[in-house]
Amino acid sequence: MLRSPVSTLALATALTAMVALSACGGGKERPKADLAASKVTTIGVNAYLWRAALDTLSRMPIAQADSNGGILVTDWYVNPAVSTERMKVTVTILDQDLRADALRVAASRQVMQNGQWTDAPVQAATVQKLEEIILTKARDLRRSAVSG
Repeated sequence: MLRSPVSTLALATALTAMVALSACGGGKERPKADLAASKVTTIGVNAYLWRAALDTLSRMPIAQADSNGGILVTDWYVNPAVSTERMKVTVTILDQDLRADALRVAASRQVMQNGQWTDAPVQAATVQKLEEIILTKARDLRRSAVSG
C-alpha cells in the first residue's frame, strides 16, 4: 500500500516518539504522541497549509509555486460564470506551524470595461473567505492524519 508523504512522515514521527517513550520508567499513564503534529513538514513550510492552499486554488492556473519559500501565485483566472471579471491570488505561508497567523492571502481583481481590463477593488471578505477555506482544509488534513 502506498502512503502519502504526510502520512509517512506522521508514521515516522509516531514511531520515533514510541521508541523514545519505551525507555521511560514505570508509571501507569504514559504521554501520548501527537501523530499529526502541527509542525509536520518535509518542505520549507507547513505541509498541511501548503496542500490546503494548492487544493483551494486548484481551479486557477498556477504561475509560481515555491514550497520552500511558501509562496503560491496564480495567473489571472476568469470565472466562466462572470466573464467580465478576473482574479489573481497570492498565498504566502509564513511559518512551519499550523496557525492562522502563518497564512497570508492577497488578491487582485480586474473588470472588463470598454474592451480593456482595468483594476478594481477586492472586497476584504473575499480574502478572508479564502484564508478561512485554506485554514479549514489544513485542519481537516491534520485531523485525517490523526484518525487515519
